Amino acid sequence: MDYHRPVPPQESRRISLSTGVLFLITFIASIPALWLFQPVLDDPVGYVAGNGDSSEIFLGSLLELITILANIGTAVVLFPLLKRQNETFALGFVASRLLECTFMAVGIISVLGIVTLQQDFSTLDAAAAGSIAYTLAALKDWTFLLGPGFVVGIGNGMLLGYLMYRSELVPRRACWLGLIGGPLLSIIGTAILFTGNDPSDALRSLQGVATIPEFLWELFLGVYCTFKGFRPSSPILRDDALGDRVGAVPEPVPA
Repeated sequence: MDYHRPVPPQESRRISLSTGVLFLITFIASIPALWLFQPVLDDPVGYVAGNGDSSEIFLGSLLELITILANIGTAVVLFPLLKRQNETFALGFVASRLLECTFMAVGIISVLGIVTLQQDFSTLDAAAAGSIAYTLAALKDWTFLLGPGFVVGIGNGMLLGYLMYRSELVPRRACWLGLIGGPLLSIIGTAILFTGNDPSDALRSLQGVATIPEFLWELFLGVYCTFKGFRPSSPILRDDALGDRVGAVPEPVPA
């Protein structure tokens, strides 16, 4: 993409539609995955010692992989456009998505490790297998806290919220969901981190409340970008405004 030319409406619509659909896929895939993983995470020791349904875990893992691909896709598709506003922050958004997905991938491997323990349980020491299963489930909880519970607040909330606010690709009022929800999510995630991921009921309730603005922000992006598209009045869709683009070179002024 030539970053100093106007973006044609067709290209803008293509990018917005791809972005919106990918954000919606993250919702469609990630929410059922959490539900499918829950029986293992609630009682990992009982799962490996019993006859839990591994097909649910495999399906949940597939959905998580789809979520990872969609997450990365949102950053990759938006980067050429957001770079026109601020290259440093746009690259930071891509990096945060990759970091979030790394945590998610480690979580998938942890859950699949519990399934392997269940399948080989008859050949293992029961106490040792139960201890390993508990550790793997705890690792999955940590990856969720550090990924969706912390990094998302920085990347999707603060960085993407700022870029969308400054570029005016979407209504500025909606961007405050990310600009407020992102810091809240990261702050609560940090507080939970220092409890050893064993927060009080009050702190856990605060985490649920802090998640709402970020949830609505990403849902808004999915719906708005899919069905409405970027605002044509956005400065970065034109060639007559540099905004705060890092590395942008202004047109030379005649002597």
